[in-house]
Amino acid sequence: MAKEEVLAQKQAVIDEVTDKLNNASSVVVAEYRGLTVAEATELRRALRAEGVELKIYKNKLVKRATEATGNESLDEYLTGPNALAFGHEDAVAPARVLAKFAKTHKNLVIKAGIVEGKLVGTDEIKELSKLPDRKGMYSMLLACLKDPMAKVARVINAVAEARDGAAPAAEEAAPAAE
Repeated sequence: MAKEEVLAQKQAVIDEVTDKLNNASSVVVAEYRGLTVAEATELRRALRAEGVELKIYKNKLVKRATEATGNESLDEYLTGPNALAFGHEDAVAPARVLAKFAKTHKNLVIKAGIVEGKLVGTDEIKELSKLPDRKGMYSMLLACLKDPMAKVARVINAVAEARDGAAPAAEEAAPAAE
């Protein structure tokens, strides 16, 4: 293979990683040293179910992509065999799935990540992993909105019932005054 072809392939990978870093809502870097093929397959399946993409790239190529995107702060965590989990729809999904998997598989080590353009460490990723998914957050929001709306509806209903009950009494009192 000619040197130009190799450079073109490397540049294509750098462009791919740059694109993924720019378009992902979150990225988590995890070291996967010691995972068996079956465990890696299980992890990929769990991530895919949440809409998360897991990719393995050479650290040197990822560092070139982080330079292009302005995320050089991630470079210090790019040592050893790393996998990058890209979350597109749900920014918390990579953290949630990887942290859950790491609890039962000690060979998976979460190093750091970028969430909404900000570098986060292992502790922040573990805190993010405790948040519910998008559907869970929507249901929590709806529950918060439902109670005040129900109270308003009950007050309006009570006022309407009070007026209905007060109106006939006022009409009866009016003819007696004449």
